[in-house]
Amino acid sequence: MSARTETLTTVRFETRTVAALSKWAALPVVLIGVFMVVLDFFIVNVAMPTMQQDLGAGASAIQWVVAGYGLAFAAGLITGGRLGDQLGRRRMFTLGLALFVVTSLACGVAPTATTLIIARVAQGAASALLMPQVLAILGVAYPGADWMKALTAYTMTLGIAAVGGQLIGGALIALDPAGLDWRACFLVNVPVGLAALALVGRTVPESRSGEKSRLDLLGADLITLGLVAILLPLIEGREHGWPLWTWASFTAAGALLVVFALYQRRVARRGGSPLVHPELFAQRAFSAGLATVVLFYATVASFFLVLALELQEGRGLSALDSGLVFGFEGIGFFITTLTAGRFVARLGRQALALGALVRAVALVALFAAIGAHAPIGVIAACLVVDGAGMGLVMGPMIGIVLAGVAPRHAGAASGVLASAQQVGNALGAALIGVVFFGGLAAGHAIPTAFRAALLCLAAGSVAVAALIQALPRAGRVA
Repeated sequence: MSARTETLTTVRFETRTVAALSKWAALPVVLIGVFMVVLDFFIVNVAMPTMQQDLGAGASAIQWVVAGYGLAFAAGLITGGRLGDQLGRRRMFTLGLALFVVTSLACGVAPTATTLIIARVAQGAASALLMPQVLAILGVAYPGADWMKALTAYTMTLGIAAVGGQLIGGALIALDPAGLDWRACFLVNVPVGLAALALVGRTVPESRSGEKSRLDLLGADLITLGLVAILLPLIEGREHGWPLWTWASFTAAGALLVVFALYQRRVARRGGSPLVHPELFAQRAFSAGLATVVLFYATVASFFLVLALELQEGRGLSALDSGLVFGFEGIGFFITTLTAGRFVARLGRQALALGALVRAVALVALFAAIGAHAPIGVIAACLVVDGAGMGLVMGPMIGIVLAGVAPRHAGAASGVLASAQQVGNALGAALIGVVFFGGLAAGHAIPTAFRAALLCLAAGSVAVAALIQALPRAGRVA
């Protein structure tokens, strides 16, 4: 080979390498945003005891710190997805990330529990602008075979942020940088978010739907009011003795959601642009998958909430030790997330059902371990198994639910899916909170209240396995 030929070959190789690196540069930037958004739902779990003591907050306020974030997140996700479709997904991602940094700062300096709750609601609203853009951006940036690689990275980021949130929060509280204590859990987002903001314009491609349409503001109002009407009595009802207004709120929620569905059909029939197009629910994978997602995530977020309280308040572990115990959940999750594709190739939808049943077995085993006052090593083993079941469900679920969604509905579908996840998170925190905090109010010890919550969560995992039977069979999953 001549020197000239060798030089040209080297130049071509280096050019292809630079192009490949440039193509994948968007992935870590958008996943930083995903990681922070998911992390901030779970990081507060290990910070709750110190947060509650420092701010003098009651059980209801603590639930609102978790559920308020999830509620605002869930209520705004569909609207956020539509805004991305119409105004540009990179633009909305950037705006959401900037607002997330600002609201994280507000959470970190909040002087009272009320201020913190307001800041958390605002933080959830910022997340709702950011999160639904991610899957749409990845779908545009990584078509074909690259889509599955990007989707696997996205799924792993969701799980690692959920499980790692406890460990990161515990480490921050233990290190106590500048005497910030629990406030560091929020303030850490500021430098990380600013670094990501500096890279978005250089790495993330802009995209939008080809359709020109007006935003469905009435639909956005109806779905938001419906979700608030469900969650408000769940969080406040127990503490106030379930007065009449709580049942009226549940009734109003049902009516609002029915009106929302009818209005979306009406807008679609008239050729308008509904917030959630009825076409999305014509596919069984999408409609059945959404119900499964809501129930599954309800068992995840609520489990992490009560487990953190059991480890710190019941077992007396420090925030860091509690986070380290949560790390065993991540071990099981990491292993099965990497291998979930093989299970789905062999078992189809039953791979997800297997994961849900593995979770149910792990939760029952944990119920027995807590009752027998088992050492922390036994609890850690139960968490490894639970994490393994979680990875089998969470890994393939997103791809199955989004399979076959038309590109023009990509942002809205991503928003609906992410909204379903957050509705599940908020509903789970509220419902299991009724069981757990209700047990404490009745005079039971924390381990007893925790065991009651575990039985409910195990039953929920069995119900997830049953719902999965409505998903497409193996051929359609592939």
